[in-house]
Amino acid sequence: MKALKLVFATALITPFLVGCGSARVSGISMEKVTQSYYKKSPITEKEEHHWGHLDLLTDTIPGMSVDRAYKELLENQQGKTTVVAVIDSGMDIDHEDLNDVIWTNPNEIPNNGIDDDNNGYVDDIHGWNFLGDTYNEQFEYTRVLAKGDTTHPQYAEAEAKYEEEFKKYSNLKDTYDKITAQLLTADYYLSTHLKKSTYSKADIDSISTNNQSLLTAIEIVKYYTVGYDSLSDFKEAIKNDLVLINDHLDYHLNKDFHGRTTGDNPDDLSDVGYGDNNVKPHDSEETHGTHVAGIIAAERNNQIGVDGVANNVQLMAIRSTPNGDEYDKDVALAIRYAVDNGAKIINGSFGKYFSTHSEWVTDAIIYAAQHDVLLVISAGNEAYDLDVTASFPSDVVNGKEISNNFLVVGALNPTYGTKVVADYSNYGQQNVDVFAPGSEIYSTIPNNAYKSENGTSMAAPAVAGVAALIRSHYPHLSASQVKQIIMESGVALPLEVQVGKDATYIQAFQKLSKSGHIVNLYNALLMASKMK
Repeated sequence: MKALKLVFATALITPFLVGCGSARVSGISMEKVTQSYYKKSPITEKEEHHWGHLDLLTDTIPGMSVDRAYKELLENQQGKTTVVAVIDSGMDIDHEDLNDVIWTNPNEIPNNGIDDDNNGYVDDIHGWNFLGDTYNEQFEYTRVLAKGDTTHPQYAEAEAKYEEEFKKYSNLKDTYDKITAQLLTADYYLSTHLKKSTYSKADIDSISTNNQSLLTAIEIVKYYTVGYDSLSDFKEAIKNDLVLINDHLDYHLNKDFHGRTTGDNPDDLSDVGYGDNNVKPHDSEETHGTHVAGIIAAERNNQIGVDGVANNVQLMAIRSTPNGDEYDKDVALAIRYAVDNGAKIINGSFGKYFSTHSEWVTDAIIYAAQHDVLLVISAGNEAYDLDVTASFPSDVVNGKEISNNFLVVGALNPTYGTKVVADYSNYGQQNVDVFAPGSEIYSTIPNNAYKSENGTSMAAPAVAGVAALIRSHYPHLSASQVKQIIMESGVALPLEVQVGKDATYIQAFQKLSKSGHIVNLYNALLMASKMK
């Protein structure tokens, strides 16, 4: 589930487009989090790259107290190796910071073309790829319309959603194209006058002219670059937004696009055996799964890259999340694959708001619960109240939870205060369980590289790492107990916070999730140590 944080969230008309409950276990508790813990100085680059592991009391940053837990509670404690399945896009299993923590199927002989363990998947050495050789996909409601079956029970709903989104992104495309054209013209006049292609705001401020074209260029650049260090930074933001907008129009909302090439019937759950064992990324833009993997378990203390939350973890790579909406069939089978092959934690940093076979996924969630497997799921990035707007996957059916092994995670910013909740994060006093670090999270991406990303997709794996450590050091605890510990041991923030992008929409933090807490590893381990 990507965080779609456009520079302009709706079609823009600018002056230049006219006519166009806290567990009292130790350390950190609600009573100790007061005004004195507001960050008094700007966050450093080092802190920014590691902030999710820091401690609210000692660092004045709302991290999960990971460093403190390792230092005070886990030093010289090995624990039991725990398998965490990452249901996501492709994972770079050869990455320098991940290659030593990748799960290997002990019952499969590599590359012999035989299903040695009789699990239905041939040569599944490190996991399975349910997407085959494709990456881009339609949205679920686009697929409903593309089939042309007007008798489909969700056809009218799909049509209404499609028309709304197609209009929105068509307008955005038009707006961004006009902005891009204006910037090209303005850039031409400024770079010609300054006699250089790269220039600063100070360079622009130094220009003294009566030339109307140049004055207009100055006005345009100043208008658009408010909040940016330079025109080049703003142009990069526009470029990134256009990639997302074009993906919507070219793939997600394109009724004529056919992404799936696996040869199976996605509406028949019994039609299995499709896909292959290549769990690596298949597209240059396919970085999500690798980033998520690093958050959970990038090799710790190896003096390169980043440290994952959990040590003594093996990552099972399951490629089932495309650039677009995942198929319910793929998700259901991915969950069952993870369970059947030994995962104790499943991270799912994906989701959608329209589902045609949600019952297949809920059945898989129940299957995971029956086998004592915890699912950690991202809440989503549209600033929706999930008590009002349904999202999938979900363990809620007809208003009731059908399992006790499903944990939904919202996203935090690195600065304690009224904007501690990420403005994109979904929330819900009933249907979001906890919050965790999700913005500006530095982690692994393919080809031995690293990058900061935003999203509840980054918050969920942080919590999956916490869950893995609990299960590693206290393997007698059940999945439901681990969920309970994570929810009850977190830190309650005594704050009124901004929700979404509307600065006037203020809510008590405790009302944004079922627990009212931010996840805290230190407290969780202490609580786990006291549970039978």
